[in-house]
Formats: sequence, structure tokens, C-alpha cells
Amino acid sequence: MSTTPDDAAERHVPVLLQRCVDLLAPALQVPGAVLVDCTLGMGGHTEAVLDQVPGARVVGIDRDPEAIARASRRLARFGDRFRAVHAVYDEIGEVVADVVGGPVQGVLMDLGVSSLQIDESERGFSYAQDAPLDMRMDPTTGRTAADVLNTYDERELTRILREYGEERFAQRVARAIVRRREQEPWSRSGDLVDLVRASIPAATRTTGGNPAKRTFQALRIEVNGELEVLARAVPAAVDALAVGGRIVVESYHSLEDRIVKRALAAGSTVDVPPGLPVVPDEAQPYLRLLTRGAEEAPTVERESNPRSASVRLRAAERTRPTPQHRRPHTTTHRPDRPGERNR
Repeated sequence: MSTTPDDAAERHVPVLLQRCVDLLAPALQVPGAVLVDCTLGMGGHTEAVLDQVPGARVVGIDRDPEAIARASRRLARFGDRFRAVHAVYDEIGEVVADVVGGPVQGVLMDLGVSSLQIDESERGFSYAQDAPLDMRMDPTTGRTAADVLNTYDERELTRILREYGEERFAQRVARAIVRRREQEPWSRSGDLVDLVRASIPAATRTTGGNPAKRTFQALRIEVNGELEVLARAVPAAVDALAVGGRIVVESYHSLEDRIVKRALAAGSTVDVPPGLPVVPDEAQPYLRLLTRGAEEAPTVERESNPRSASVRLRAAERTRPTPQHRRPHTTTHRPDRPGERNR
């Protein structure tokens, strides 16, 4: 029997679903509690929270209009307990101010590309299917992966492949990309997969899966400005939390996890030089870590859900207001340069 995309969404089980709910639920018990799901996707995390925490409301943010539409249909049964907002999640401060009007009790981020985007082959996120080289999480705006491949010089391509894809053979792949576009502009993902495979030494292709996955990751991160957005979003999310509120973040590669780790560590440590005899009040921590390092998915989940194999989950609770000098800048202006988007 055939199924609709919305049926598939309802069957999709998000990574570490119950662990996320269990970490967030204690903060959502207060009357009028609000969770901001910064990466709404197909609405699985939000649905679980609304089901299991009857008094909570959720504001779901996503930059993908299709995700907003599908999640809204899925969650319509919750009425005004759910509100969807089309935005990039580093705009959480503005969204909370406009929709909630005050601090919130929970923030959830499930980073990276969503199953919805992977499953829609025409979006170009997957190296397993030939499609237009798009990779925009919001397909209504910004440069595409084809634009990056056709306009960046060899040096810049090498940089993003090395930094964002952690590709050992970044310069070799970048040189081949530039050479090939001199004959024909880039437009299809299948051609890129073939070129990457041909550019990487045969001896290194036997392990680690499809050799194109690192290049696709790098292009996706560059097209969507993911690391710049995340670096702004985590401090802004912490700033949006009420005292007693909790933030939970799921990362899927070391670049994301490093940003999350640093942001949460900054709020959970004393902000003074070592050996100072008296710690001023404004230097005291304002976060309490809820996880010991980064948690991984249990073996049973990794076996049943391949996406969970690389997850790293971190969580923290706000214990006091953030001192003014440690609060993030509120601007979300994105200059017109590689890796950033104008809206």
C-alpha cells in the first residue's frame, strides 16, 4: 500500500526522542510553559512534548516552508498549543519576543539536515540519488550548491571542503571541480558524486561509506551558513530561557558539537582568572550542565535508526540571569559573503 509523505513523517522516529522529552519535561511543568523547537522538521519532537506534557505549548521554528506546512498539518490536533514560525533559528530572540513576549522554559535543537530534506530527492541533499544541486534548507532564497561549485575559486572550495567536510583530499577535489566546470557548468548531484569518487585514491574508497558524503556535507553547510547560524543561535537560545529553563541540543558532527560544547561551557564555568580569592557575583556560572559530556544513542537505537549513530546530545539548565556583559549580541545581520545568506 502506498503512503503519503505525511504518513511517512508520522512514522519517522526522531533521534533520542524520549531522552529529549525527559530532559525538557521538568522545566515545562510550570503554568504557561513554552518550548521553542528550533528545528521543527516533521514535528516528531514537538508532538512527543505536546502529548507527554499536557500543559506545555510549543513554538516551532523552521527555515523550510515545506516542513512548516507538513508539521502544521500533523500537529493541528493540538490547536493553539502549537504555533509554527518560518524563520532561521538564530532569530530565536526575535521569535520569542514577538510570539511569547517573555522568557521561555525550554529550547530544543536537532541540528543538521532533516529526514524530510534527505527524502525529497529533488532537493539535492542526498548523494545516493541524482538531482539538481540545490541543498538550500529554504528553497525560496539564497545561493544553491550549484552556484557555489560554479563561482567559488579553487582556494575557497578547498577551504570549505577541508573545514566543513573534513575531506583529506580537499585540494584534489576542488581542482577537479574547477577543471570540470570549464567544460560545462555544474547542475546535477550525480555528476558530483562521480567526480569525487574519481578524485579520491582507490585505496581510501574501501572504508567510510560513499566518498562523496564529506563533499556533500561541506556544500550543505556552506550553502545554509549552518555553523555561523549555530554560533549565534546557542547563546541567543540560552538568553531566551527563563531561570529554571532548559536547553537540549543534538549535533551530528564534530564541528557542530564543538560550537555547542563551547557555548554551554562558557555559561557553566566561573568567568575569572584562576586563583582569584573571591569570585564576584557577576562572574558566577549561569548554567548547570545536565549531561556528562556528550551523550550518544544506545546500541539498540543505533541499530534501528542509522541516523542516530553520530548523534551527540548536550543539555543545560539556566540557574540565574546572564550578567549583562556576558549576554550575546542580538543582531542576526548576515553580510553578503560566502557561507552567509541575505533574506
